[in-house]
Amino acid sequence: MLETGMKAAPTLLFLVFSATLVSSQATEVLSPLTAGNVSRLAALLPLPGQSATVLEKRPNLSTVGLQTRVLRVGGSPEALYQVIVSASKGVRAPYDPRLGITEEEYKQYLVFQSVLASTDKTLRLLLSRDTTRVLFGNTAGLNGVLDGVSINLRTGEMRGPEGYSALPTLVPPSTAPDRVLDVRSGFQWKMIGSDATAGNGVKGTLNLLELGSGRIVLNYTRTSMINRKLTEGEIIVGYER
Repeated sequence: MLETGMKAAPTLLFLVFSATLVSSQATEVLSPLTAGNVSRLAALLPLPGQSATVLEKRPNLSTVGLQTRVLRVGGSPEALYQVIVSASKGVRAPYDPRLGITEEEYKQYLVFQSVLASTDKTLRLLLSRDTTRVLFGNTAGLNGVLDGVSINLRTGEMRGPEGYSALPTLVPPSTAPDRVLDVRSGFQWKMIGSDATAGNGVKGTLNLLELGSGRIVLNYTRTSMINRKLTEGEIIVGYER
């Protein structure tokens, strides 16, 4: 997802991904991070005033598995083409026996997936950064989701305004031919904690991903309670370093 491509087609669907970003792809790796991983983390995190594009999830019909199956059984290319054209418009085409598969198989292969799409909205991330940590501020347009979140540049520890912390796990590269997310490298934090007496708590997942295109995606989904005030939110932004 290069910046030029996004300017040329601001609503271009540039990344297919599962409903929860890489939740099924992250593998547990013990922290603290190695020196190499610390350097990688620092390189992926944004700089003060970083220009970023707001992204959003949209439903989309996936035909990847269907195409593979139909070609394998020698089904009709014309019938397959009609299905693909309809799917590109977000419409599920009626079953066609010329595909060479059963109607039940057709329903299983032609499924809705979430896709990540660029919006017309760009912003500059409000944050401070020194040699030890990155601290996010209340960037206009992100509804305070990142406000008060910090990441230690030496250990990778993430801390939130609720008073809890989490260490990262590494997100491995996606190499499967049918992969739904083109990840080159990344980090994931799972933040969970609660204190009924203080009225604070959080349950959230932050993903920092480098895509095959070189673009970086920052996604944070969380339910937060501070002083017994409950808020929910999710942000997805893309940028280049």
